[in-house]
Amino acid sequence: MITESAPRTTVDLGDLHGSLSDPVLSSMTLLNELAGRFPKAVSFSAGRPYEEFYDPLQLHDHLERFRKYLEVERGLGPDRVRTALFQYGHTKGLLTDLLVRHLAVDEGVDALPESIVVTTGCQEAMILLLRALRTGDEDVILAPAPTYVGFLGAARLMDMPVLPVSEGAGGIDVEDLAVQIARARERGLRPRACYVVPDFANPSGLSMSLADRRRLLEVAEREDILVIEDNPYSLFNADGHRLPTLKSLDTTRRVVYVGSFAKTVFPGARVGYLVADQRVAGTDPGEGPLLADQLAKLKSMLTLNTSTVSQAVIGGKLLANDCSMARATEREAQVYRRNLAAVMAGLDRHFPAPDDGSRPRTTWNVPGGGMFAVLSLPFEADDAMLEYSASRFGVLWTPMRYFYPDGGGTRQIRLSFSVLTPAQIDEGLSRLAALVRDRTA
Repeated sequence: MITESAPRTTVDLGDLHGSLSDPVLSSMTLLNELAGRFPKAVSFSAGRPYEEFYDPLQLHDHLERFRKYLEVERGLGPDRVRTALFQYGHTKGLLTDLLVRHLAVDEGVDALPESIVVTTGCQEAMILLLRALRTGDEDVILAPAPTYVGFLGAARLMDMPVLPVSEGAGGIDVEDLAVQIARARERGLRPRACYVVPDFANPSGLSMSLADRRRLLEVAEREDILVIEDNPYSLFNADGHRLPTLKSLDTTRRVVYVGSFAKTVFPGARVGYLVADQRVAGTDPGEGPLLADQLAKLKSMLTLNTSTVSQAVIGGKLLANDCSMARATEREAQVYRRNLAAVMAGLDRHFPAPDDGSRPRTTWNVPGGGMFAVLSLPFEADDAMLEYSASRFGVLWTPMRYFYPDGGGTRQIRLSFSVLTPAQIDEGLSRLAALVRDRTA
């Protein structure tokens, strides 16, 4: 029995991994803590998918549909179906055949089942890739600044430095990518890959043009690096027009494609996947195994396999929609289009341009879809200002400084509008305008 007077073992933070002192790893905790303390605040901080269409009863339907698929299409008897659903599963996953169909239908990607690894969310996919690519202190990854905080956190956990690349109005600046690769090599570093979200990126909401997508692949080929394409948002465009994924344009297997069902089905399933069809030389005779095979080795020591029950639910959802997530998310896509329009109209209304023709003190970008927009404010937008905003004005947002690996975005905030109604969006922007007036009076 431990008493209050008994000596307690302490662990010095300095003796733990350096990532635990990184503010990136504390960002989500802070946002969740503030949301709990100020439940009446309008929250533009959560990057969650719209949830009003969720129905718990559908879980059983998806499971039953997938069970029948295993029996009828895969030819498994009752004993093998039971084992598939309840026991430890194949490391690469139960869904590889269905994912081949999904990629062909929605993305125009011709993938082999053996090139796919089903992961525990896209976060595990990033961990596996970074672990495989880091062989020494000289290895580095390039990514646009700003970039997804989850990728920055994964890189920090794996001790993989992230070198920032400039971002313009159309996403990553491909010319600057080539410049940063050259500078890294001059310093004795080894650029391994470039991480990008080509469509409606988190946090910027920006998208790459078709020309820039082709140029990115050309630079990757010329500089002999991989491209890690993260694609959670491309189905949620504002005008119904989709550009091809980098993977569908990839003719030399430069792209490792990362997919997720967090935004298209539901995040609680924690099901993602990667397509890694690159051949690995220097192993077996002949062509060599796929990179996916090597990543599966790492996964077998990390999570063994992705939850078979979660995979079955996702599989049932795929089967119910002929493996098309574009078809499955038509209602949600309409909500995001509606909300993006409400945000843009509300910003124009609550932050009108000055009558005297002077430069506006608050500006924003205009994304072509997705779930995020970025505001530039006339004052510092740090954690202290976020708490002031929540406590005094009842509105939450995300400081953009979380998304810059080497500092930046100090006067910018990310607005996420995916779970709000138009009325909530208008009220939240009204409160945000009040904060700006308070800070600039």
